[in-house]
Amino acid sequence: MKVLVYSAKEFEIPFLEKENKGKFKITFIEDALTSETAMKAVGFDAICIFSGDTASNIVLEKLKDFGVKYIALRSAGYDNVNLLTAKKLNIKVANVPAYSPYAIAEHAASLLLALNRKLIESNRRVKRYNFNLNNLIGFDLNNKTVGIVGTGKIGAIMAKIMNGFGCNLIGYDIEENKELKRNYKLKYVSLQNLCEQADIITLHLPLNKDTFHLIDEEKIEAMKPGVIIINTARGAVLNTEHILNALENKKIGALGIDVYENEKEIFFKDLSNNIPNDNLLLKLNAMPNVLITGHHAYLTAEALSNIAETTINNLESWSSGKVNINEL
Repeated sequence: MKVLVYSAKEFEIPFLEKENKGKFKITFIEDALTSETAMKAVGFDAICIFSGDTASNIVLEKLKDFGVKYIALRSAGYDNVNLLTAKKLNIKVANVPAYSPYAIAEHAASLLLALNRKLIESNRRVKRYNFNLNNLIGFDLNNKTVGIVGTGKIGAIMAKIMNGFGCNLIGYDIEENKELKRNYKLKYVSLQNLCEQADIITLHLPLNKDTFHLIDEEKIEAMKPGVIIINTARGAVLNTEHILNALENKKIGALGIDVYENEKEIFFKDLSNNIPNDNLLLKLNAMPNVLITGHHAYLTAEALSNIAETTINNLESWSSGKVNINEL
């Protein structure tokens, strides 16, 4: 089987090569999958894509014409793939459902701690030998109410971490996690009630038609003044324009995001010499109470190893005609 890996990053190639062990003929390219770059898949049986790649109707139809039979995702999320069209075209798609929920949850906790204790500003001052402590006041996490939106694998670990800080936990999900209720006294409430009660809101849910712009002006209006919002899920779960307005009027006290609604043409690239023409991002990036990381919450050695292992296993299942348990 010949495999073309789109959006290949320098740091992930060694993990994929190590796991492959020469089983498949893999070609790595930096290009993202688009309607224009789909033609690069000519002659390949399978392609491997990441969250920034586009597998829309048009792209999938081109891939089918080019002979591609399989798409292996190097991510848990698959909102960038039109599964209905893929099924219609008999292109099989599989993801990596759980590579390291610890990596994501720990990163979310890091964003929260850095924002609350103003670590970036404190370090910036110290680099200049300014040891003034004015305007660096945070608050104890102990006894604060943390609202966890999405209590799946990642949200459950975030609950465990926040429980360790002595936080009161409330959650919102379409399915309740009994272990969280039993072990950490997490109380499930409506999203409206969560917004009203939480001092900190952290998002851990997939992007779909029901979660698109889930956090909007209406939900923000219900929140406590000065609430901290953390998003390591998908950028479009937040209505960025509404979030920005709430930051400007100080309804939201701080925002920590590893994902961004319009990140597709921006993240994973060095644009230091070509600043993006994106007013929302420019405004967010200029705010001292906003901390943005470039979709690297997953970036741990353990996660990269697990992604590579599952990706190769997915390809092996297809190649050998076995049932692929990760097929979507």
